[in-house]
Amino acid sequence: MKDVADLAGVSQTTVSFIINDVDGVSIPQDTRQRVWAAIQQLRYRPNAVAQGLRRNRTGVLGFITDEIATTPFAGKLIQGAQDAAWESGKILLLINTGKNPTIEEAAIEMMLERKVEGITYGTMYHRAVTPPSIIREVPTVLVDCFIEDRSLPSVVPDEVGGARAATQALLQKGHRRIGFINNIDPIPATFGRLEGYQQALASYGVAFDPDLVVADESQANGGYRCTMSLMQVPHPPTAIFCFNDRMAMGAYDALRKLNRRIPDDIAVIGFDNQEIISAWLYPPLSTMELPHYQMGWWAVKHLVEHGDIEGARPVQHVLECPLIMRESF
Repeated sequence: MKDVADLAGVSQTTVSFIINDVDGVSIPQDTRQRVWAAIQQLRYRPNAVAQGLRRNRTGVLGFITDEIATTPFAGKLIQGAQDAAWESGKILLLINTGKNPTIEEAAIEMMLERKVEGITYGTMYHRAVTPPSIIREVPTVLVDCFIEDRSLPSVVPDEVGGARAATQALLQKGHRRIGFINNIDPIPATFGRLEGYQQALASYGVAFDPDLVVADESQANGGYRCTMSLMQVPHPPTAIFCFNDRMAMGAYDALRKLNRRIPDDIAVIGFDNQEIISAWLYPPLSTMELPHYQMGWWAVKHLVEHGDIEGARPVQHVLECPLIMRESF
């Protein structure tokens, strides 16, 4: 800093005021320009850690995940969070815990020791969570998850609305016998997507037929078994809505074995927009997109803009799942 001051012909105090953008100090613009020119010429880098200690603001946000960083959805969620952090002048400290509670608590402790300004806590799929209580020592936003008492802000996908939109898209194409292949695990997506499917049928005056709803594990083999079962009912469906793209992949295999053409003989729609699957099936799969990028973005922006507001009722934000049209209906 002394070298910068000597080169710019000012005091060290003036350099400090300019670097730290101190309020209430009147410094001529030409002086500021000389100082920044000297900083650039000398390649001087202020000590961000020291600045953070002085301001009690480190510019670092924590991002803790269970296993997002090892899933196909990781990129978009982390990219959204990172873009929002960068726009806000923050950086992310990301830790993947592998669902290990010991690592999770240690990770939060480490982040608190490093004076993160807040924490984003994300999960691989939409579910209820119970994060360690120490997480409440700093502002925290939950991503793709929530706690039962809703005492922390969260952002999750609209499972009901997405399923309703998927089923309505098929109804608008004239289908009235629409099968639904659901997941067997008791998670919000399982219940929400069934509810959305039923809402869409009701909105078109189509009676709910329990014979058209089957469930299995949410993998390709589960989708295969469910499709085979659906196609054996006395009046088989003309369209199938699948819980996710992996189950849709299994549905494609079953329909191919049954010599049914997609979409000529039967329409198929998925959920998630797991592009490594949906974009490369033949024909490419129309699907509802889980808004991972938008969830990551919203969580960090909310943390930066509202994290210090105490006493406010925590926001429980729900994001729309858009339809990605391809060629399967």
